[in-house]
Amino acid sequence: MDVKFCGDQALIIDLNEADAQAVQGTVLDAVLSLNSSVLAQELPGVVDTIPAAQTLLVTFDPRQTSLGQLKEQLSGIELAQHSAAQAQVQDIIEIPVIYNGPDLEAVAQHTQLSVAEVKKAHGEMLWTAAFGGFAPGFYYLVPQSPLWDIPRLESPRTKIPAGSVAVAGEFSAVYPQQSPGGWQLLGSTPFAMWDIDRAQPSLLKSGDSVRFVEVNS
Repeated sequence: MDVKFCGDQALIIDLNEADAQAVQGTVLDAVLSLNSSVLAQELPGVVDTIPAAQTLLVTFDPRQTSLGQLKEQLSGIELAQHSAAQAQVQDIIEIPVIYNGPDLEAVAQHTQLSVAEVKKAHGEMLWTAAFGGFAPGFYYLVPQSPLWDIPRLESPRTKIPAGSVAVAGEFSAVYPQQSPGGWQLLGSTPFAMWDIDRAQPSLLKSGDSVRFVEVNS
């Protein structure tokens, strides 16, 4: 891993293939492992951690620690395998889904499954909230075992309704608000993914385990 200064109150850690090998997984697995380790160690002065696909941003209070001290502490963290078994120890957030999306047939054709099998595979999979995306409350969810690789739409939609449950690449996600997007839509949920009146506005946070539960409309 490569720990770099990011302003005067944050450090950003770039992870690479060597880190992926250390956790016997992907670079993203290494990011999630590092994020878990940083949170578990409760390092003095750490204010927040923000995982991404290949990096981890760590912000800190300069009154409690320094750039140099925190960099040394982060550089000394050993990565441990981030497994599905570890994630399953946590509570599972269940998100109800009405599987009536306009792209169900297209996803079924791409995966060579029936529509019923697509819904079953998506709903039976345990997902991990890996990192936040382009809008508040949007989280990239990764399957805890390999599932599929779904192409994005050739022409993104200009308006995707809030609550749309979607897939793209290996990921699944729920659109927290109406927005443009190119992911394939499997259905919708009545759950609010972002609500500023909640103590934690985002329904999800990095590391959460998620399962989609089919409900009738």
